[in-house]
Amino acid sequence: MTLQGTTALEATLKRDRLVLVAGLLMVIGLSWIWILAGAGMDRDAFEMTHGSRPVGLPLSATDGTRGTEVSAMPTLMMTPVQWDGAYVLFMFSMWWVMMVAMMLPSASPMLLLFARLNRKEMSRGRPFVPTGIFATGYLIAWGAFSVIATLLQWLLEGVGLVSSMMISSSAWLAGILLIAAGVWQLTPIKQACLRHCRSPIGFLSQRWRNGHRGALLMGLEHGAYCLGCCWFLMGLLFYGGVMNLYWIAGVAVFVLFEKLSPAGHWVGKFVGLGLAVWGSVILVANF
Repeated sequence: MTLQGTTALEATLKRDRLVLVAGLLMVIGLSWIWILAGAGMDRDAFEMTHGSRPVGLPLSATDGTRGTEVSAMPTLMMTPVQWDGAYVLFMFSMWWVMMVAMMLPSASPMLLLFARLNRKEMSRGRPFVPTGIFATGYLIAWGAFSVIATLLQWLLEGVGLVSSMMISSSAWLAGILLIAAGVWQLTPIKQACLRHCRSPIGFLSQRWRNGHRGALLMGLEHGAYCLGCCWFLMGLLFYGGVMNLYWIAGVAVFVLFEKLSPAGHWVGKFVGLGLAVWGSVILVANF
């Protein structure tokens, strides 16, 4: 390639990067705005966050009692809903957009790297593949998780383990969720998924596929690795509150730190131990 051609490619890469960064920021921003507004519910996320607290929190010393709460004791009640087809679709859309808001920041480095490598492949005469095709694979993977989360929420509400505030009403469920999430942080499968997420260049160099179908499959595969890292952490929203801003933001920040920080690998294990201990304390206190 000539010097002029190299300069033109670099200018194109810079322009594409700016456009992609702007697009990612817009999608992430709109997703968070939608969550803050209440995701289409009759109350915004701030009201729902302050309307309840997770089970298993220590009782106040002024209560004159020992141990932990058995129920969430919400200060704000929601009208029970009928799980018809429309409401199932509504809950699915809530989970899906929430997954985008929480996961897209940590997936952005991979999307930017794909766009750069894809443009270089085009300079070698191969067909250009929009980065949106690659990103669609992530959306499909996150959508699949959203289907499972919606069905699980329906089942848990049906048997009374999750309240109308979309928060665990059972100390046993809370303890089991915390222990399961903590143990998953320490498993070899979790660590294998995390390695793929922490090394985007390694994944693309080993799994690169040409064409639109190849890009979609790569996005789907890497999106599955992302879920392998985080699906139990996302499940903790049933403990802290599906629309609890503290938990949503906390999990999102942790996922971002675990994948991008040099110390993320070790912090993830430390957090896993902490979650397991936390869950065990809740179970013992309510035995």
